Amino acid sequence: MQSKNFDVIIIGGSYAGLSAGMALGRSLRNVLIIDHGKPCNRQTPHSHNFITHDGKTPKEIRELAKKDVEKYKTIQFYDGKVMRVGKNTDDFYVELSSGDQFYARKIILASGIKDMMPDIPGFTECWGISVIHCPYCHGYEVKNEVTGILSDGDMAYEFSKLVFNLTKELTLFTNGKTKLTSEQIGKLKQNKIKLNEDEIKSIEHENGYIQKLIFTNGKTVSLKALYAKIPFEQNIDVSETLSCELTEQGFIKVDFMQKTSVPGVFACGDNVTMMRSVANAVAQGNFAGAMVNKELSEEEFGYK
Repeated sequence: MQSKNFDVIIIGGSYAGLSAGMALGRSLRNVLIIDHGKPCNRQTPHSHNFITHDGKTPKEIRELAKKDVEKYKTIQFYDGKVMRVGKNTDDFYVELSSGDQFYARKIILASGIKDMMPDIPGFTECWGISVIHCPYCHGYEVKNEVTGILSDGDMAYEFSKLVFNLTKELTLFTNGKTKLTSEQIGKLKQNKIKLNEDEIKSIEHENGYIQKLIFTNGKTVSLKALYAKIPFEQNIDVSETLSCELTEQGFIKVDFMQKTSVPGVFACGDNVTMMRSVANAVAQGNFAGAMVNKELSEEEFGYK
């Protein structure tokens, strides 16, 4: 690269980051998009609920998006892992594992999140294939099939309502003694949703497609799909390096303009919302890019 200084550095080159990059490229901004090539949906065989791209693989959508963004000559790409993001007096710096360092007037965090897999053999291999997170992204493909939900408490109860709309062959697996209230359990029974509190030993599968759950007591349950609500962490610890405020759920806190609590830092995509979908990430990225360009334009015009 001829320069290490940019108007904007976008951390994350998937749907949100590429969408933000396009908005900025069309505004003639010098942009660097940094990506380490490990999106959270890399195992998912098909992506859905994104109009004009329904059924394509996540990789195919990303590659098409990148080709579109590459047409804008003020945008550059860097394949690498970000280790630290910090603030200087007049700009921001981004350090990579390679030792390279780049600088920008604004930062867009489109870095996504890292799912924390439970210690259940077979779970990781099935994640995004038959162990799924979103009824809008995957539910239609397993409608009316024998389905499970791996979760507990209020989250499990509320999530059951969504999945129950797609299949009546539904079991809630709490993987141990449930935290549901007696009223919630009664409502599940009323809707003929089974409750299983047995501890899961492993998931038997074929190339990521669930065959059955195996429990520590020796019992088994055959399934077609398993929805799972699992914890996550930010791919970049921005609360430590940038002092970005996080929500109670662990997402980066942003306002209606996608601004974080740190002036000059914006965020978009899976790292700011529980609505994890390609369509939502693209929309947020497009808006974040526009808001960053607006802020840069006002500063250049003399507003502070």
